[in-house]
Amino acid sequence: MLTILHGSDLHFGKHHTPEAASAFRRCVDEVNPDLIVLSGDFTQRAKVREYEEARDFLARLPEIPVVVTPGNHDVPVYRVWERLISPMGNYRRFISAELDRVTRVPGATVVSLSSAAPYRAVVNGRLRVRQLDFAAHAFRGASDGDLRILVTHHNLIAAPDCLPEQVLPGHGKYLKALSAMGVDLVLGGHLHRAFVGNSLDAVLEPDGMRPFLLIHSGTTTSGRGRGRERKKNSFFVIRVTADSFEVTYRLSSGDSGGFSPVAQHIFPRKSGMGPEGEDRSRAAAHEKEEMP
Repeated sequence: MLTILHGSDLHFGKHHTPEAASAFRRCVDEVNPDLIVLSGDFTQRAKVREYEEARDFLARLPEIPVVVTPGNHDVPVYRVWERLISPMGNYRRFISAELDRVTRVPGATVVSLSSAAPYRAVVNGRLRVRQLDFAAHAFRGASDGDLRILVTHHNLIAAPDCLPEQVLPGHGKYLKALSAMGVDLVLGGHLHRAFVGNSLDAVLEPDGMRPFLLIHSGTTTSGRGRGRERKKNSFFVIRVTADSFEVTYRLSSGDSGGFSPVAQHIFPRKSGMGPEGEDRSRAAAHEKEEMP
């Protein structure tokens, strides 16, 4: 079994909640995950002080693989000159030198892609053709039967209480490409409310498309929860077996002193990818010119 702890939107800075961060750290010890995923927005305004606090937080996590990706708040939006000449400089210095990364753990290949767009589409984000090619290449190198996970900050599907246009531009084509690569699971954040979706729900013509789960964490350690998570924090615990995904939603009200499991869902998992998955990865790479 593989256990993943997935949080997002830490927002070190003005809106960061130290009590939620401490409670999250206790949950890490309780859950004892094999992998931690933190899907972007480590800071509020991409300031050095905020990044230093985020770095220190990461340093206090257990010595297990931690997958990270930048979010739109990790870009210095209002410091225009810095955004033009070195938009991801502080992120690279304090969080990760690589914006697109491959992490391999027993039973899983994880690809994290930066959807942060410093120059255009800052809020809704962007993915590029070369990034899809990068992911396809990484998944072709996955071991037979590996779980294939993609991590990106921006959402590829809309939350139930959000407008349909509040989604990564070009999401339909990206979903089809990821399906062709044999992706099993997409993890993200951005909207500050937790939800779980199916890739088929966001594609107009899904005929022949292999479905996969998309799980978006709310804000784990800030006071900027939205919708039904207003003034609340959340994250997910995902336990993966050979047959299923057990997804547990943990929620904190901000004054409860910790995160409590409030919902659990079990989804069937398809069998190992094998040669068919390899063919799909190659097909996705060949289709890259159709991407926006």
